[in-house]
Amino acid sequence: MNQCTERDDGSMTKDMTKGNPLLLILGFCIPMVFGNVLQQFYNLADTAIVGKCLNSDALAAIGLTGAVCFLVIGFATGLCTGLSIPVAQAYGAGDMKLMRRYMVNAAYIATAACVVLTALTLVFCRPLLRLMDTPADILDMSASYLYVIFAGLAATILYNLLAGFLRAMGDSTTPLIFLAVSSVLNIGLDFLMILVFHLGVMGAGLATVLAQGISAVCCLYYMYRHFPVLTFERDEFPLHMPFVGKLCGIGLPMAFQFSITAIGSIILQTAINGFGPDIIASVSTAQKIQNVVGGPMESMGITMATYCGQNLGAGRIDRIRQGLRSSIFTTLIYAVLAYLFSAFLGQYFVYLFLSKDDPAFGTVLEYAMQYLRISGLFYPVLAVLFVLRNSLQGMGYSFLPMSAGIVELAARAFAVGVLIRAYGFTGVCLASPTAWVAADVLLISATVWAMCTLHKRVPNGAAQSIS
Repeated sequence: MNQCTERDDGSMTKDMTKGNPLLLILGFCIPMVFGNVLQQFYNLADTAIVGKCLNSDALAAIGLTGAVCFLVIGFATGLCTGLSIPVAQAYGAGDMKLMRRYMVNAAYIATAACVVLTALTLVFCRPLLRLMDTPADILDMSASYLYVIFAGLAATILYNLLAGFLRAMGDSTTPLIFLAVSSVLNIGLDFLMILVFHLGVMGAGLATVLAQGISAVCCLYYMYRHFPVLTFERDEFPLHMPFVGKLCGIGLPMAFQFSITAIGSIILQTAINGFGPDIIASVSTAQKIQNVVGGPMESMGITMATYCGQNLGAGRIDRIRQGLRSSIFTTLIYAVLAYLFSAFLGQYFVYLFLSKDDPAFGTVLEYAMQYLRISGLFYPVLAVLFVLRNSLQGMGYSFLPMSAGIVELAARAFAVGVLIRAYGFTGVCLASPTAWVAADVLLISATVWAMCTLHKRVPNGAAQSIS
């Protein structure tokens, strides 16, 4: 049974330090799975509507921006996730005043990051596209899409920060509800911007930003109305450098971990761009499908960051070990099912992206399915990666997941320099799996070491608070 705690102020949150670990993890994760799938579907909506309503070149133009978006938005998402971990630890320790002070200082850090990222991305996105050897006939479309996405970074950062705070307090359902609303809005706005206002790929970007902004505002309003525990006092607002130091010590390594991984994706995308627009569209389509089926694995990882954070705050190291075993077992079962789904039913998703009448349809379908069937064999490896990487972050070991990101970068660079040159498109299909395997080797060893270290810090592992 899920353990929900009703505070004296009436707010309902989920305490993950008591109760059956597997049931708690699943109860927390399932709403996040729906939220992640919804988020992926409204990302799919951009691509599908562009492909259907415009053409394969427009589909390729948005598709190749994925690695660049991951570089920037991944940094912001990783930062916000990391900033929420001390919040989860303070919540697990039962110190609400400490939790609120972490929230305030996290907001200051996120604001500064937003200003810097927005300025840098608007200046450098077009040069980066050129550096990636983007085909000239789709360069302008790709750049216009990125300009809109990066101009709206504030909405993305605000939503991710607030959703992270809610999850830290055990509420994974509310972000799902508002994400569902924004997903529906995004699809409607896509049609409006593309078919009515004829804004092309730029309109797809604008629809995404507006939908994300609405979701963020809804989260903020909900927290204001329904979480009295978040009634801040005057002495909680000043910037406090020790808090900033701890928050940055966790948030920045997580942010850089995402960006380091994204740099590897950019290197890979640069190699893919050399195959031409049809292959770009094929890989983009396959990766969109892969993101959907991989969403539950990612959600399990995020769940484990909160679970480990709360139990670390409560000193329940024994429960962290139990949760790791349960989450890995569950996610491995899902990974096998995800492969079967993508390998045998993924072709039907391709029909969402392009009309059969498009001259490139046959090529896109063939290569997209080849990508899914080869890459998907390694979903169990990816499942372990998500669980261990996020669990280490929740336990406060941010440097280790960042190191795994560096290993992923090196592995993707190897794939580009060796596998793709030797095996062509098959090498493209093996590039990401190579990175997952390399990262897992480090993460498994790091997790064993981390658990031994925590047991030494809290010998009984069952009652002491180590916050």
